[in-house]
Parts: sequence; C-alpha cells; structure tokens
Amino acid sequence: MVSPPVVLGLDFGGTKIAVAVSDLAGRRLGATTIDSRADSGGAAQAMDRCLTTARELLADVAPDHHLAGVGAATLGIPYDDRVELAPTLPGWGELPFGRLIREAYPGVPVKLATDVKAAAEAELRWGALAGCDPGLYVNLGTGLAVAIVAGGTVITGAHGASGEIGYNLRSTADVSVGAERRTILEHVVSGQGLESTGTARLGRPVTAADVFTLARTRPDAAVLTEEFVRELALHLANLAIAIDPARIVVGGGLVRSWDQLEPGLRRALDAAVPFPPELSVARFPSDAPLIGALALGVEAAGAVLGAEAFA
Repeated sequence: MVSPPVVLGLDFGGTKIAVAVSDLAGRRLGATTIDSRADSGGAAQAMDRCLTTARELLADVAPDHHLAGVGAATLGIPYDDRVELAPTLPGWGELPFGRLIREAYPGVPVKLATDVKAAAEAELRWGALAGCDPGLYVNLGTGLAVAIVAGGTVITGAHGASGEIGYNLRSTADVSVGAERRTILEHVVSGQGLESTGTARLGRPVTAADVFTLARTRPDAAVLTEEFVRELALHLANLAIAIDPARIVVGGGLVRSWDQLEPGLRRALDAAVPFPPELSVARFPSDAPLIGALALGVEAAGAVLGAEAFA
C-alpha cells in the first residue's frame, strides 16, 4: 500500500522557528518549534537547525510518505538569494533563503511568502477574514506589519512589500528622511520596540509581555502601553480610512494582551473612520504563519485544500 503524500511547512519568525507536517487535506501530523537564536550562531546556523528539525520531524511522523511540497514563510520579503526588510534577525537579509530550502528538498516544489501574508492567507481561507472584501490582517509580534486582503486574495505589491507599515513615517519631521536616519514605526510599535522602550524607561530588563503585565499595577508601565496603543491606533485608523475594510483582525504574540489593546484601538476606529470596521482577534492568533506555510506547501504540491481542514 502506497502511503499518501505529505507537505512540510516552515515558519521563520524573529524569536522562534516553527515546523509542521500535514497531509494534503491540511490535517497536521506533527509540529515543533525551536528558538531562532538559541545557539547564537547566526542566520545560517538557524536555517541549518530548522532543516535538521524538519528532517527529524518528517522521519518521526511521516517516515514512509512522499514529500509533495514545501511552504516557507519568513519575516521580511523572501527571494531565492536573499531576504529583504528583515532587520530583527541579524544576517537573515544576506541568507540565500529560497535556494537553501530548494537544495534541501531537490525535486520538491517550494513556495515562499512573508510570514504576515501567509498568516493573512490562512485567515482569508479558514479564519476571521473569510468573506471580507477588503480586510486587514495586523501582525503584532516581534515586528509590525499588515496584510491587505482584496478581491479574495492577499495583495503582495510590486516588490512583495505591501503592508510593511513598520517603515511608516511617525511625524512630519520624518518627511524626506531615510529610514536609516529616523525612528521607524516598528522601532516603537512592536514587541521588540516595546521591550527596548520598557527596558530603558522602567530601569530593568523587561519583555513586551512584562510591560503589559506591569501596566495593570504600575502607572509608569501603564504610560508605556498607553503610548504604544495610541501610536498603533493612529496608523491603523489611517489605514482603515484609506482602505475601508470590512474587518480588521489582529494576530501575533502581543494579542495575549488583547484586553489592554482592544479598547484604545476600538475608540480610535470609531472616532476617526467614516465607516468603522469590525475589529477582532485572528482565528489563528499565534500560529497563522505556520498554517499559511502548510497551505503554501499544499499549493506547491498542486493540491486543493478543503476549508474544513482547520475547522
């Protein structure tokens, strides 16, 4: 009896790398995660550890199955010879991303995407953006980006960089100033940004999650989260005015603090946007990029994934 084919999904994030194997119906056979920076060996070593982990997972959960496709989602904009706009993981930009993955799986079709667009694809097909036209997916994790959904597809842009609002100007003083000479939005409104700001202003090392926890009891931390939400709300409201989305969904690690994020975002949208959109947490708040990567793998294999796969 011939074993059915499987696909591999790889999700490269700023702090962790997730790997999963599924069948062609999208049912996960196994998954695991590793730290992106665990050995401090740089980008090449992180890729090596990911591919080793993937090989071990395939051997464990699908030893006799044919690998039919690989989907890879990453922070930044992936190409075969590099990754653009990936400053949060040192050395990642110079990594021949697509080529290394294709070389690891010779003869297996591979499809690449940014992590945020892969997440939006998962939400569009099976999650909170299903039926929304247009819609917005907002990723609040180590970095900051959005994905725009319109006409039943995720908009990529001319260079694959649509929705990279982490590079947004923050004030009129930023006009005509290069990104390398100003504080871009992602430096402030992101998990990494809040960690840096919190560590500097609270007098001890803290994570973004720590800042939100402290904000419940400490006024100085509460000021930080209020500033964070206010600046995010400014850019989200402007996006909503420009795009007129039916719904905005938010995913990423910071949605664990949704009760502290949602009220300020909701007030800003209601006050500023002519037709305020719905606002909710994504259906897959923490693993949408991985689910999207599996979908990319299925697409690469030429299969059709049923909507019930992730029900």
